Amino acid sequence: MENKPIARTLRLLSQLMELHEVNPFKIKSIANAAFKVDKLPFPIAGKTLEQLEKVDGIGKSIASKIVELFETGTITEMDDLLATTPAGVVEMMGIKGIGPKKVAIIWRELGIENTGELFYACNENRLIEAKGFGLKTQEEIRKAIEFRMASNGKFLFAQVEKEANDLMDEVKAIFPDALKHFAGEFRRLNEIITEIVIVIGTINHDVAYSALSQSHILNNVVLNQNHISGELNNGLLVDIICVDKADYFKELFLNTGSDDHVQAVLERLSTPLEQPENEEIIYQKAGLAWMQPELREGTTFIEKAEKNELPALIITHDLKGSLHNHSTWSDGVNTVEEMALYCRDNLKLEYLGMCDHSKSAFYAKGLSIDRVLQQHEEINHLNKKLDGFHIFKGIESDILYDGSLDYPDEILQKFDFIVASVHSILKMDEEKATSRLITAIENPYTTILGHPTGRLLLSRSGYPINYKKVIDACAANSVVIEINANPLRLDLDWRWHQYALEKGVWLSINPDAHRVEGFLDMHYGVLAARKGGLYKEMCLNALSLPEIAKVFEKKVGSRV
Repeated sequence: MENKPIARTLRLLSQLMELHEVNPFKIKSIANAAFKVDKLPFPIAGKTLEQLEKVDGIGKSIASKIVELFETGTITEMDDLLATTPAGVVEMMGIKGIGPKKVAIIWRELGIENTGELFYACNENRLIEAKGFGLKTQEEIRKAIEFRMASNGKFLFAQVEKEANDLMDEVKAIFPDALKHFAGEFRRLNEIITEIVIVIGTINHDVAYSALSQSHILNNVVLNQNHISGELNNGLLVDIICVDKADYFKELFLNTGSDDHVQAVLERLSTPLEQPENEEIIYQKAGLAWMQPELREGTTFIEKAEKNELPALIITHDLKGSLHNHSTWSDGVNTVEEMALYCRDNLKLEYLGMCDHSKSAFYAKGLSIDRVLQQHEEINHLNKKLDGFHIFKGIESDILYDGSLDYPDEILQKFDFIVASVHSILKMDEEKATSRLITAIENPYTTILGHPTGRLLLSRSGYPINYKKVIDACAANSVVIEINANPLRLDLDWRWHQYALEKGVWLSINPDAHRVEGFLDMHYGVLAARKGGLYKEMCLNALSLPEIAKVFEKKVGSRV
């Protein structure tokens, strides 16, 4: 065993001891020993207890731990500490910029147990609420986590959208007369991007390669036949395909859809693809209506295209209000009035649904019953004050482990609508998670099921659920399902939107905004909704103010 692994083990032991607030002197001595062992000019593997005791900075107690490590491959004291520490908390200690003391605060005061939750908290501005954290520290941690996430070659769509569009702008500047368009995952609006693909219709491939390799757009540029490959500064892979203009639309089609989608279309062609003048002709020859790029995943929409029954996909302009938002009453950054004015004046919306955290979310300053009543007084005052705009009284009520909501009925009935969400005890098997959600869905006060799986993309898998049973329960109880528009969530997954719509379940594109800028996340919710085939007639917050008021009133009336 080399010295470095031994030093790393001792360092982890000292960090765990600091996390659990063990004797400070003991922590310091083990941390010092880890440093000394790492710098020793000779290996210590195989040395006896007596020999180790004589090494500067080790001593008898630490020497016995090192011998135990030699003999068993572990240290009992460290195993005991690990047994009481969530694996995600241990992982957080490896993030640049935060040590055990800060991790302890994040874990114990904010209830955050893994890197994914920490990244989400940074994006929601929650870290600044904890002692010893400021905006600068929060931003440094967020960037460190982003760097880690990128190291696996996968990126959130929202992380690369600007870089991809900047790249396209530069390509347009280099080839003003060429045909060019995104293809692949980015054109299909996938939530996770592993590569940016651009197809260029140009005459001279060599000129294209020379121009791109000298433009400083890409790093590590490689020419492979008609593919110019490289990567952006953030490590995102790029593949630029240069073809003759006559072959442009064929290549754009072939490189846009998923493999099974492209194959399904090609199988319907009676003649070779050759050189189509546009993509519409390809679908026309296959007996299909032209399909939006975001629908070109698998064969889900092929039958609808064959019958010319593709949905008119929802657009941002269709949205009339924003539901599920947080203010300074819980863990938001802006006041209710600031949120309302931004929606009315900047986004030209008709209504706002306030859904601050409920009392069980102590880490997010969840509202006690008294504070619920106080907030309602403020909303009543603002509704008299704001012209041409309405604030609905909502709450994001925690779904407790038994599936119940965390207020008594006499308080639940005071809200215009209720978003029911799981925030705690996320480690469940499919049966338990499904049962927990269905119990909440069957509660007559539940209006919207919030982020159904609790997932955080690229960092935390959602708890497993039986989607069909959950969606069927929503259909039976007239409960809307949220498409949480936060780019880290996008939950309900677009792959289940069609099943929900077929069952008559409405969806709602909710930003889960914790500050005014958070409303802009509705853009990503719309993109996810489009992939799932959502149309405005089945989107709750595409309803006008009078229409949605009637929906909420009907729900309240059904409880009687």
